[in-house]
Amino acid sequence: MVKTVIATLSALSLVLMLGCAQESQEETAKDVSNAQQEGSKEVADARQDAASDVAEERQETSETAAEGAHDVALEQAEAAHKVAIEKCESMTGDAREACKNEADAQYELAQENADTEYDQ
Repeated sequence: MVKTVIATLSALSLVLMLGCAQESQEETAKDVSNAQQEGSKEVADARQDAASDVAEERQETSETAAEGAHDVALEQAEAAHKVAIEKCESMTGDAREACKNEADAQYELAQENADTEYDQ
């Protein structure tokens, strides 16, 4: 019985060894080359995607900074206008009216400058 089991296992091993044929060196070299090319392409694609993502983020950051600077410029103009109007309060008559008109004109100019400078 032991001889039968050994013979069966030997035959099975021989069949398995024949079924697991080894690749030739040419096939292996070709597979390695294909894998290297595919890997290089995937790495290049990943780098390109990353560069694109960085460029998009930079653009968004730049736009956000410009919007913030625009908002600051408008707030500065408004604060300066309030101060100018308060200074006009100590005047009377035509001088007061002229002072307020000048303050309003300066405020409008500051708003226009902010819009122009920050392209809003």
